[in-house]
Amino acid sequence: MGGVFLGMPGTWAGNMHEAADHYTTKIGGLPDWPIPLPSASVDLFKCSACRSDLSLLAQVYAPISHKSLNIEERVIYVFCCLMPECGSSTVSWRALRIQKSVNGEGLKSQSDKAVSSSASSVSDSKEECKRDISSSDSLEEDDDEDDDDIDLAELGRALSEAASLASQSKKQNHGRKLTAKTSSPVCADRVIDKKLPVVPCFYIYAEEEKLPKKDASVCSKNISSPIKDHESDPDTKEETWEVEDYEYDRALNADRVYLKFKKRVDAYPEQCFRYSYGGRPLLASEDAGNPGMCRLCGAARQYEMQLMPPLLYFLQEAVSEKEKHALDNWNWMTLIVYTCSQNCSNDNTSDDGWTVAEEVVVVQYE
Repeated sequence: MGGVFLGMPGTWAGNMHEAADHYTTKIGGLPDWPIPLPSASVDLFKCSACRSDLSLLAQVYAPISHKSLNIEERVIYVFCCLMPECGSSTVSWRALRIQKSVNGEGLKSQSDKAVSSSASSVSDSKEECKRDISSSDSLEEDDDEDDDDIDLAELGRALSEAASLASQSKKQNHGRKLTAKTSSPVCADRVIDKKLPVVPCFYIYAEEEKLPKKDASVCSKNISSPIKDHESDPDTKEETWEVEDYEYDRALNADRVYLKFKKRVDAYPEQCFRYSYGGRPLLASEDAGNPGMCRLCGAARQYEMQLMPPLLYFLQEAVSEKEKHALDNWNWMTLIVYTCSQNCSNDNTSDDGWTVAEEVVVVQYE
Protein backbone atom coordinates (compact mmCIF):
# COMPACT_ATOMS: atom_id res chain seq x y z
CA MET A 1 0.00 0.00 0.00
CA GLY A 2 1.51 3.29 -1.09
CA GLY A 3 0.31 5.83 1.46
CA VAL A 4 -1.24 6.12 4.88
CA PHE A 5 -5.00 6.30 5.28
CA LEU A 6 -6.37 7.91 8.40
CA GLY A 7 -9.54 6.78 10.08
CA MET A 8 -11.42 9.99 10.82
CA PRO A 9 -14.55 10.27 13.00
CA GLY A 10 -17.84 10.41 11.13
CA THR A 11 -21.34 10.24 12.59
CA TRP A 12 -22.34 8.60 15.84
CA ALA A 13 -24.45 5.48 15.54
CA GLY A 14 -28.12 5.78 16.44
CA ASN A 15 -27.41 3.46 19.37
CA MET A 16 -24.49 1.38 20.56
CA HIS A 17 -26.05 -1.82 19.20
CA GLU A 18 -26.84 -0.47 15.74
CA ALA A 19 -26.38 -3.11 13.04
CA ALA A 20 -24.38 -2.42 9.89
CA ASP A 21 -22.42 -4.84 7.69
CA HIS A 22 -18.84 -6.04 7.48
CA TYR A 23 -18.04 -3.49 4.77
CA THR A 24 -18.53 -0.82 7.41
CA THR A 25 -15.51 0.65 9.17
CA LYS A 26 -16.39 1.81 12.66
CA ILE A 27 -15.32 2.25 16.25
CA GLY A 28 -17.13 0.35 18.99
CA GLY A 29 -20.60 -1.10 18.88
CA LEU A 30 -21.13 -4.76 18.10
CA PRO A 31 -19.09 -6.59 15.45
CA ASP A 32 -20.78 -7.04 12.08
CA TRP A 33 -19.70 -10.51 11.02
CA PRO A 34 -19.71 -11.46 7.34
CA ILE A 35 -21.48 -14.69 8.30
CA PRO A 36 -22.84 -16.07 11.56
CA LEU A 37 -20.07 -17.22 13.86
CA PRO A 38 -20.40 -20.71 15.35
CA SER A 39 -20.27 -21.47 19.06
CA ALA A 40 -16.70 -22.76 18.60
CA SER A 41 -15.51 -19.15 18.54
CA VAL A 42 -16.71 -18.19 22.02
CA ASP A 43 -13.28 -18.46 23.68
CA LEU A 44 -11.78 -16.04 21.19
CA PHE A 45 -13.76 -13.28 22.84
CA LYS A 46 -12.64 -13.82 26.42
CA CYS A 47 -9.96 -11.67 28.03
CA SER A 48 -6.76 -13.66 28.56
CA ALA A 49 -6.18 -11.85 31.86
CA CYS A 50 -9.56 -11.92 33.63
CA ARG A 51 -11.72 -14.11 31.34
CA SER A 52 -14.35 -11.37 30.99
CA ASP A 53 -16.09 -10.81 27.67
CA LEU A 54 -14.12 -8.71 25.22
CA SER A 55 -15.72 -5.71 23.51
CA LEU A 56 -15.27 -4.53 19.95
CA LEU A 57 -12.96 -1.52 19.76
CA ALA A 58 -12.53 -1.24 15.99
CA GLN A 59 -13.88 -2.90 12.86
CA VAL A 60 -11.96 -2.12 9.68
CA TYR A 61 -12.95 -3.29 6.23
CA ALA A 62 -9.54 -3.95 4.66
CA PRO A 63 -9.57 -5.54 1.19
CA ILE A 64 -6.28 -6.29 -0.56
CA SER A 65 -5.63 -5.80 -4.25
CA HIS A 66 -2.18 -6.79 -5.50
CA LYS A 67 -0.91 -8.22 -8.75
CA SER A 68 -0.52 -11.62 -7.13
CA LEU A 69 -3.28 -11.41 -4.53
CA ASN A 70 -6.82 -10.10 -4.53
CA ILE A 71 -9.01 -10.45 -1.43
CA GLU A 72 -12.14 -8.32 -1.38
CA GLU A 73 -13.83 -9.99 1.58
CA ARG A 74 -11.44 -9.11 4.39
CA VAL A 75 -12.06 -7.46 7.77
CA ILE A 76 -9.83 -6.67 10.75
CA TYR A 77 -11.47 -6.67 14.18
CA VAL A 78 -9.77 -5.30 17.31
CA PHE A 79 -11.19 -6.25 20.71
CA CYS A 80 -10.53 -4.91 24.20
CA CYS A 81 -11.36 -5.71 27.81
CA LEU A 82 -13.30 -3.01 29.66
CA MET A 83 -12.49 -4.27 33.13
CA PRO A 84 -10.59 -1.51 35.01
CA GLU A 85 -7.80 -3.84 36.11
CA CYS A 86 -7.11 -4.89 32.51
CA GLY A 87 -6.60 -1.44 31.02
CA SER A 88 -2.82 -1.66 31.27
CA SER A 89 -2.50 -5.37 30.51
CA THR A 90 -0.87 -6.39 27.23
CA VAL A 91 -2.95 -9.58 27.05
CA SER A 92 -6.32 -7.82 27.21
CA TRP A 93 -6.32 -6.91 23.52
CA ARG A 94 -7.08 -9.18 20.59
CA ALA A 95 -7.09 -8.79 16.82
CA LEU A 96 -8.84 -11.07 14.33
CA ARG A 97 -8.48 -11.26 10.57
CA ILE A 98 -11.52 -12.72 8.82
CA GLN A 99 -11.34 -13.16 5.07
CA LYS A 100 -12.76 -15.09 2.17
CA SER A 101 -10.32 -16.13 -0.53
CA VAL A 102 -11.49 -15.95 -4.13
CA ASN A 103 -9.15 -18.77 -5.05
CA GLY A 104 -8.53 -20.79 -1.93
CA GLU A 105 -5.99 -23.16 -3.45
CA GLY A 106 -3.90 -20.32 -4.81
CA LEU A 107 -3.83 -18.56 -1.47
CA LYS A 108 -2.92 -21.74 0.35
CA SER A 109 -0.08 -22.50 -2.03
CA GLN A 110 1.33 -18.99 -1.58
CA SER A 111 1.45 -19.35 2.18
CA ASP A 112 2.95 -22.82 1.94
CA LYS A 113 5.79 -21.52 -0.26
CA ALA A 114 6.46 -18.66 2.10
CA VAL A 115 6.73 -20.59 5.33
CA SER A 116 8.15 -24.00 4.51
CA SER A 117 11.39 -25.07 2.87
CA SER A 118 9.97 -28.48 1.99
CA ALA A 119 6.48 -29.63 1.02
CA SER A 120 4.21 -30.83 3.81
CA SER A 121 0.96 -32.76 3.70
CA VAL A 122 -2.44 -31.26 4.50
CA SER A 123 -2.77 -33.45 7.56
CA ASP A 124 0.60 -32.27 8.86
CA SER A 125 -0.52 -28.67 8.35
CA LYS A 126 -3.63 -29.29 10.42
CA GLU A 127 -1.63 -30.72 13.30
CA GLU A 128 0.88 -27.88 13.10
CA CYS A 129 -1.95 -25.37 13.14
CA LYS A 130 -3.34 -26.88 16.34
CA ARG A 131 0.08 -26.85 17.97
CA ASP A 132 0.60 -23.19 17.05
CA ILE A 133 -2.60 -22.26 18.83
CA SER A 134 -1.39 -23.74 22.10
CA SER A 135 2.15 -22.33 21.83
CA SER A 136 2.11 -18.69 20.80
CA ASP A 137 5.09 -17.24 18.94
CA SER A 138 3.90 -13.71 19.61
CA LEU A 139 4.15 -11.21 22.44
CA GLU A 140 1.47 -13.11 24.34
CA GLU A 141 3.70 -15.98 25.47
CA ASP A 142 2.34 -15.69 29.01
CA ASP A 143 -1.32 -15.78 27.94
CA ASP A 144 -3.85 -17.69 30.01
CA GLU A 145 -3.67 -21.44 29.51
CA ASP A 146 -7.31 -21.46 28.44
CA ASP A 147 -6.17 -20.17 25.04
CA ASP A 148 -5.34 -23.79 24.22
CA ASP A 149 -9.06 -24.39 23.80
CA ILE A 150 -9.28 -22.04 20.82
CA ASP A 151 -9.32 -24.13 17.65
CA LEU A 152 -9.14 -21.76 14.70
CA ALA A 153 -9.06 -24.62 12.22
CA GLU A 154 -12.39 -25.89 13.55
CA LEU A 155 -13.73 -22.36 13.49
CA GLY A 156 -12.70 -22.01 9.84
CA ARG A 157 -14.53 -25.22 8.96
CA ALA A 158 -17.65 -24.04 10.72
CA LEU A 159 -17.50 -20.70 8.95
CA SER A 160 -17.19 -22.44 5.59
CA GLU A 161 -20.29 -24.50 6.33
CA ALA A 162 -22.16 -21.42 7.50
CA ALA A 163 -21.22 -19.51 4.37
CA SER A 164 -23.62 -21.49 2.22
CA LEU A 165 -26.49 -20.56 4.54
CA ALA A 166 -25.68 -16.92 5.10
CA SER A 167 -27.16 -14.18 2.98
CA GLN A 168 -24.68 -11.74 1.47
CA SER A 169 -25.21 -8.11 0.68
CA LYS A 170 -24.10 -6.56 -2.57
CA LYS A 171 -20.89 -4.70 -1.85
CA GLN A 172 -20.59 -1.16 -3.11
CA ASN A 173 -17.58 -0.39 -5.26
CA HIS A 174 -15.52 1.66 -2.81
CA GLY A 175 -12.53 3.56 -4.09
CA ARG A 176 -10.83 3.73 -0.72
CA LYS A 177 -9.41 1.07 1.52
CA LEU A 178 -11.38 2.35 4.50
CA THR A 179 -15.06 3.00 4.09
CA ALA A 180 -17.82 4.83 5.86
CA LYS A 181 -21.15 3.33 6.77
CA THR A 182 -22.99 1.40 4.04
CA SER A 183 -26.72 1.18 3.81
CA SER A 184 -27.55 -2.53 3.79
CA PRO A 185 -26.72 -4.52 6.91
CA VAL A 186 -25.82 -8.19 6.40
CA CYS A 187 -26.33 -9.50 9.89
CA ALA A 188 -29.21 -7.36 11.11
CA ASP A 189 -30.95 -10.40 12.61
CA ARG A 190 -28.70 -10.90 15.59
CA VAL A 191 -29.28 -11.61 19.21
CA ILE A 192 -28.17 -8.75 21.45
CA ASP A 193 -26.89 -9.52 24.91
CA LYS A 194 -27.67 -6.39 26.92
CA LYS A 195 -25.20 -7.47 29.61
CA LEU A 196 -22.28 -7.46 27.18
CA PRO A 197 -20.10 -4.35 27.64
CA VAL A 198 -20.15 -2.18 24.53
CA VAL A 199 -17.82 0.63 23.49
CA PRO A 200 -19.62 3.78 22.19
CA CYS A 201 -20.12 3.44 18.44
CA PHE A 202 -19.32 5.90 15.68
CA TYR A 203 -18.53 5.47 12.01
CA ILE A 204 -15.26 6.18 10.26
CA TYR A 205 -14.39 7.76 6.94
CA ALA A 206 -10.98 7.62 5.29
CA GLU A 207 -8.65 10.49 4.58
CA GLU A 208 -5.24 10.07 3.00
CA GLU A 209 -2.43 11.54 5.06
CA LYS A 210 -0.64 14.38 3.30
CA LEU A 211 2.49 15.72 4.91
CA PRO A 212 4.43 18.87 3.99
CA LYS A 213 7.54 18.18 1.95
CA LYS A 214 9.93 20.17 4.08
CA ASP A 215 11.74 18.14 6.67
CA ALA A 216 10.89 19.18 10.23
CA SER A 217 14.30 19.13 11.81
CA VAL A 218 13.83 22.20 14.00
CA CYS A 219 12.77 20.17 17.01
CA SER A 220 15.71 17.81 16.64
CA LYS A 221 18.14 20.73 16.48
CA ASN A 222 16.66 22.31 19.55
CA ILE A 223 16.84 19.09 21.49
CA SER A 224 20.47 18.49 20.57
CA SER A 225 21.56 21.87 21.94
CA PRO A 226 22.23 20.61 25.51
CA ILE A 227 24.87 18.25 24.18
CA LYS A 228 26.55 21.01 22.21
CA ASP A 229 26.48 23.28 25.24
CA HIS A 230 27.95 20.53 27.35
CA GLU A 231 30.62 19.82 24.75
CA SER A 232 31.77 23.43 24.79
CA ASP A 233 32.33 23.45 28.54
CA PRO A 234 36.09 23.15 29.12
CA ASP A 235 35.65 22.15 32.77
CA THR A 236 33.80 18.91 31.94
CA LYS A 237 35.68 15.83 32.99
CA GLU A 238 36.14 13.04 30.46
CA GLU A 239 34.63 10.27 32.59
CA THR A 240 31.59 12.38 33.43
CA TRP A 241 31.15 13.19 29.76
CA GLU A 242 31.07 9.51 28.78
CA VAL A 243 28.26 8.72 31.22
CA GLU A 244 26.24 11.82 30.44
CA ASP A 245 26.81 11.42 26.71
CA TYR A 246 25.21 7.98 26.87
CA GLU A 247 22.29 9.27 28.92
CA TYR A 248 21.77 12.24 26.63
CA ASP A 249 21.95 10.02 23.58
CA ARG A 250 19.25 7.73 24.91
CA ALA A 251 17.05 10.63 25.96
CA LEU A 252 17.48 12.38 22.62
CA ASN A 253 16.61 9.30 20.64
CA ALA A 254 13.51 8.70 22.75
CA ASP A 255 12.53 12.34 22.40
CA ARG A 256 12.91 12.24 18.64
CA VAL A 257 10.72 9.15 18.38
CA TYR A 258 8.02 10.71 20.52
CA LEU A 259 8.22 14.12 18.85
CA LYS A 260 7.80 12.52 15.44
CA PHE A 261 4.78 10.67 16.78
CA LYS A 262 3.32 13.84 18.30
CA LYS A 263 3.92 15.85 15.14
CA ARG A 264 2.01 13.36 13.00
CA VAL A 265 -0.85 13.30 15.50
CA ASP A 266 -0.96 17.09 15.67
CA ALA A 267 -1.15 17.30 11.87
CA TYR A 268 -4.46 15.40 12.00
CA PRO A 269 -5.67 15.78 15.60
CA GLU A 270 -8.86 13.78 15.02
CA GLN A 271 -7.24 10.64 13.57
CA CYS A 272 -8.60 7.58 15.35
CA PHE A 273 -6.38 5.12 13.54
CA ARG A 274 -3.77 4.87 10.82
CA TYR A 275 -3.85 2.24 8.08
CA SER A 276 -0.97 1.31 5.81
CA TYR A 277 -0.90 -2.33 4.74
CA GLY A 278 2.70 -3.53 4.78
CA GLY A 279 3.90 -0.06 5.75
CA ARG A 280 5.78 1.15 8.81
CA PRO A 281 4.20 1.85 12.20
CA LEU A 282 4.37 5.29 13.74
CA LEU A 283 6.07 4.50 17.04
CA ALA A 284 5.44 6.43 20.24
CA SER A 285 8.47 4.90 21.97
CA GLU A 286 11.68 3.17 20.98
CA ASP A 287 10.51 -0.31 21.96
CA ALA A 288 8.82 -1.54 18.80
CA GLY A 289 7.88 -4.91 20.33
CA ASN A 290 7.94 -8.28 18.61
CA PRO A 291 4.84 -9.25 16.60
CA GLY A 292 6.08 -12.82 16.21
CA MET A 293 5.04 -15.23 13.46
CA CYS A 294 1.62 -16.18 12.13
CA ARG A 295 0.06 -18.96 14.19
CA LEU A 296 -1.60 -20.53 11.16
CA CYS A 297 1.25 -20.69 8.65
CA GLY A 298 4.41 -19.55 10.42
CA ALA A 299 5.06 -16.60 8.11
CA ALA A 300 6.31 -13.28 9.45
CA ARG A 301 3.73 -10.73 10.48
CA GLN A 302 3.74 -7.23 9.05
CA TYR A 303 2.30 -3.88 10.07
CA GLU A 304 -1.23 -3.10 8.96
CA MET A 305 -2.82 -0.49 11.22
CA GLN A 306 -2.69 1.22 14.61
CA LEU A 307 -5.17 2.93 16.92
CA MET A 308 -4.28 6.46 17.99
CA PRO A 309 -4.73 8.64 21.14
CA PRO A 310 -7.53 10.90 19.76
CA LEU A 311 -9.75 7.82 19.85
CA LEU A 312 -9.59 7.93 23.64
CA TYR A 313 -10.88 11.50 23.67
CA PHE A 314 -13.95 10.67 21.56
CA LEU A 315 -14.77 7.63 23.67
CA GLN A 316 -14.37 9.57 26.92
CA GLU A 317 -16.77 12.19 25.61
CA ALA A 318 -19.41 9.58 24.82
CA VAL A 319 -19.39 7.26 27.82
CA SER A 320 -21.42 7.90 30.93
CA GLU A 321 -19.79 8.82 34.24
CA LYS A 322 -20.52 5.30 35.42
CA GLU A 323 -18.53 3.77 32.55
CA LYS A 324 -15.66 6.25 32.54
CA HIS A 325 -13.66 4.40 35.17
CA ALA A 326 -12.97 1.62 32.67
CA LEU A 327 -11.43 3.97 30.12
CA ASP A 328 -9.52 5.91 32.78
CA ASN A 329 -7.11 2.98 33.02
CA TRP A 330 -6.36 3.01 29.31
CA ASN A 331 -2.91 4.58 29.37
CA TRP A 332 -1.73 3.40 25.96
CA MET A 333 -0.25 5.73 23.38
CA THR A 334 -0.92 3.47 20.41
CA LEU A 335 -2.18 -0.04 19.68
CA ILE A 336 -0.31 -1.50 16.71
CA VAL A 337 -1.90 -4.35 14.75
CA TYR A 338 0.33 -6.78 12.86
CA THR A 339 -1.12 -9.38 10.49
CA CYS A 340 0.19 -12.34 8.50
CA SER A 341 2.34 -11.10 5.61
CA GLN A 342 1.03 -13.95 3.43
CA ASN A 343 -2.66 -13.49 4.30
CA CYS A 344 -2.79 -17.23 4.71
CA SER A 345 -5.96 -19.27 4.71
CA ASN A 346 -6.80 -22.37 6.71
CA ASP A 347 -5.58 -25.47 4.94
CA ASN A 348 -9.09 -26.91 5.12
CA THR A 349 -11.01 -24.02 3.53
CA SER A 350 -12.82 -24.63 0.28
CA ASP A 351 -12.64 -22.30 -2.72
CA ASP A 352 -15.44 -20.20 -1.23
CA GLY A 353 -14.46 -20.74 2.40
CA TRP A 354 -13.71 -18.26 5.15
CA THR A 355 -10.61 -18.01 7.29
CA VAL A 356 -10.42 -16.77 10.86
CA ALA A 357 -6.92 -15.92 12.07
CA GLU A 358 -5.86 -14.43 15.37
CA GLU A 359 -3.30 -11.69 14.81
CA VAL A 360 -1.27 -9.57 17.24
CA VAL A 361 -1.74 -6.23 18.98
CA VAL A 362 1.47 -4.57 20.19
CA VAL A 363 0.78 -1.99 22.91
CA GLN A 364 2.91 1.08 23.52
CA TYR A 365 2.19 2.83 26.81
CA GLU A 366 2.73 6.37 28.03
